[in-house]
Amino acid sequence: MALESNERPDQPITKFESMLKTDDVYFFDAEDFEDIIHHYLNNGKISLAKKGIKIGLQQHPGSIELKLLHVEVMVFENNLATAEKLLDELQLVDAHNEEILIQRANIYSKKDNHEAAVALLQKALDLTSDTFDIYSLLGMEYLFMDDFKLAKESFMRCVDFDNEDYSSLYNVIYCFEFLEDFDGAIGYLNQYLEKNPYCEVAWHQLGKQYYEKSMFNEALTAFDFAIISDDSFIGAYFEKGKVLEKLGRYKEAIENYETTITIEDPTSHAFLRIGKCYEKLKNNDMAKYYFYQTVHEDPLLDKGWLAITNFYLRIKNYDKALYYINKALNIDSENPLYWKKCAKINLALKNYDQADFAFKQAVDLGNFELNTWIDWANVAKTNGDLVGAIQILEQGKQFYPENIDILYKTAGFLLHLGDYINARIVLLDVLKLDKDQKELELFKSQFPEYANSDWVKTFLSETKKGY
Repeated sequence: MALESNERPDQPITKFESMLKTDDVYFFDAEDFEDIIHHYLNNGKISLAKKGIKIGLQQHPGSIELKLLHVEVMVFENNLATAEKLLDELQLVDAHNEEILIQRANIYSKKDNHEAAVALLQKALDLTSDTFDIYSLLGMEYLFMDDFKLAKESFMRCVDFDNEDYSSLYNVIYCFEFLEDFDGAIGYLNQYLEKNPYCEVAWHQLGKQYYEKSMFNEALTAFDFAIISDDSFIGAYFEKGKVLEKLGRYKEAIENYETTITIEDPTSHAFLRIGKCYEKLKNNDMAKYYFYQTVHEDPLLDKGWLAITNFYLRIKNYDKALYYINKALNIDSENPLYWKKCAKINLALKNYDQADFAFKQAVDLGNFELNTWIDWANVAKTNGDLVGAIQILEQGKQFYPENIDILYKTAGFLLHLGDYINARIVLLDVLKLDKDQKELELFKSQFPEYANSDWVKTFLSETKKGY
């Protein structure tokens, strides 16, 4: 049975959902169907949107707008060939409809042809005065193309149209940040805030830019204004806490982190920051409590396990430190800094084989710091692998070709091997760098068995004579 629309509630969505629950058929204007479909698309209810399109086209088979919504859903579901075929049909009927160009641009974007998508969106701009959505799409295409300057300009247009379009505002700042133009971001946000002085989002973003420039007092003021604008804005309290940490005001930082917990459910990140503040205040009991709260709240947060590791390292409880660094490595086994810390803990425990393995993992994953090579070489030497120790130092030399520590240590290990020829060559190289022989004492202290040996005395004597 078909009923006229005035026999049912005025709200199209309520009426549409009521119809779906019964055998009744209600008639809607094409515009009502558009509203219904947009509602479901905006809320991610694709199946209901498709039902709206199907019934809408049954009642209004000639509606171009409903067919374009059908195209939009097909593009979303990657039915691109069918969508293009329908667009071809629609273009024959309405060649100057900008929405046709927009949907074709979306198809090109899905195919990673972002240049073609941009060209179509630029054409669409000429066909309509309602350009807000087009500039938003252009901004996203430019982001895909890594053209952050044009992306920024497009999103700025969106903010000009709607100063509460915070998604575009975030994208503008993201582009500034990627371009490392923090001054530009600060200038833009200050201009925005002159027109929108109570926008907590803008104050929050401004504070983050000041933080990046280490302008901590200015950042603090910005976050305070964000909180004044919205006293339940968790992000502002959290960022303010970070600034207070930088300023050494740890008790105040704790208060701000605790505020985030009272406003919303506790987060592992808040617990972690509170623990670090107590650590700075040398309150070990409270620091440990909050570090354990961190991993209780989120057992997969590797930084929480690392914080506990560092806590036990600081108090020289190496067994517990090893236990917890392994927890961190179980979560993120590709982190070279975790492997390096694991190596140092094993070194402290005199687990030299495990230390050797951990240093190798750290280097394989990209940790090429000077002390990594030197410590790893020392471990290899302790394990009786002098050849391996020399090879490690040779690798380190590629990154630090004129480092005196590496060269003297290499010479000492070569002497241990009895390779006096190569030891002599290395010592000649290092003494060219250490002309005043100021660092020679380092060599003598590390290799006292050679410090006063006849070989070294003869070598140094010959060197002084210009041998």
